[in-house]
Amino acid sequence: MLTIIGILIILSIVTLLMMGKVSPIIAMSCIPFIGALIAGYSIPEISVFFESGINKVAKVAAMFLFAILFFSLMKDLHIFDPLIRAMVKLTRGNVIIVCVMTTLIAGIVHLDGSGAATFLIIIPALLPLYRQLGMSPYLMLLLMCTSMGIMNMVPWGGPLGRASAVTGIDASTLWQSLIPVQIIGMAGAAVFAALMGIRENRRIAAAKLNGTTPYDMDSLLPANEQLTDINGSGHKPKKPWINGGLIIVSIICLAFGLLSAPYVFMIALSLALLVNYPNPKDQMKVLSDHAPQALGMVAIILAAGAFLGIMSDGGMLQSIAEDLTAILPTEWISKIHIFVGILGVPMDIFTSTDAYYFALLPIIQQIAATAGVDPSAVVYSMAIGNNAGTFVSPFSPAAWLAMGLAGIDMGRHLRYSFGWIWLFSFFTLGVGAVLGLY
Repeated sequence: MLTIIGILIILSIVTLLMMGKVSPIIAMSCIPFIGALIAGYSIPEISVFFESGINKVAKVAAMFLFAILFFSLMKDLHIFDPLIRAMVKLTRGNVIIVCVMTTLIAGIVHLDGSGAATFLIIIPALLPLYRQLGMSPYLMLLLMCTSMGIMNMVPWGGPLGRASAVTGIDASTLWQSLIPVQIIGMAGAAVFAALMGIRENRRIAAAKLNGTTPYDMDSLLPANEQLTDINGSGHKPKKPWINGGLIIVSIICLAFGLLSAPYVFMIALSLALLVNYPNPKDQMKVLSDHAPQALGMVAIILAAGAFLGIMSDGGMLQSIAEDLTAILPTEWISKIHIFVGILGVPMDIFTSTDAYYFALLPIIQQIAATAGVDPSAVVYSMAIGNNAGTFVSPFSPAAWLAMGLAGIDMGRHLRYSFGWIWLFSFFTLGVGAVLGLY
């Protein structure tokens, strides 16, 4: 019963988001509540689930609030304009080169294993370039998610850490065999980016015939969020050394974990306001100008916390993971981990990362062990297959941050990227198979 209710909750939310029928806040607040009532949970129990979920995302929500305010302020001060103009000059307006560059930069920045930090660093810098060239922001997210899914398999990232906790195999030991997969995977991602660049060139040419661009058709950012022509003289950055230094120091603190991420952006925002707007009234005006976007994202994250709390603490995610395994044919036992890896991307929509590794992995490991399959082989197939879809899942808080920063919709992101990401996961799984990991 829990499995059926859990699947219906997830299907309802994903369907409504993809169809654009309701806002994420309504979908993730109301539907899980109704599902929990149908499952027989009392109001006090649901309240406990809710509070647990909110506690899990509170830190992320705080980081999003101050990070969005900070980067919005930096955008107002035109700190990124020289960088974007340099990128335009470097790429000479070549859409294909921009696509490849997006993929490679995202892979390098994501070496810290933090999806939120990667989105916070790259999207504000690259979005004006995509607007200038008329490229779709959905394409930017697709390319970023492709390389980030590959680089997410580092020992300090979440997936291998969870897998290590379950199997007892050291995360760094698991990673050593995955390094060749990551190198080849990044090369494949660059080729994929070039092909998508060719496709985008055709979309841009077709859109021009109608007097528009893919960016204008796809972006949901309001008119006052649109930047001026970055190829023109534009605005001169204000106090670039101080403000640029704040950005760099913030990134260093994030990359090396020197300070809690929400506190990093809280301090950075405070210093930026103090330096650029000494008058308290001006400081409050700047905050009020960007408050709607920041609070909107925080509201979505908190709603996602309620959703995750009910699904996780209500036992629905674990029930789904167990029952999905139970229905598989017994003759597939020796290859069950590969089969699960192939379904890794869609499973990322139906199960959270925690459920995938803490609930599903031990079950698959036990089943495969009866056929003599090594635990590391189970980890490799499941991790390679699943990581590709990390940032196209509504279960990823970082993905919601990306939606807000890029001005796009989760439902359309799923429609635009899901098929390509799942297809690319077959390539990385193939690489792992050729290298003899499973």
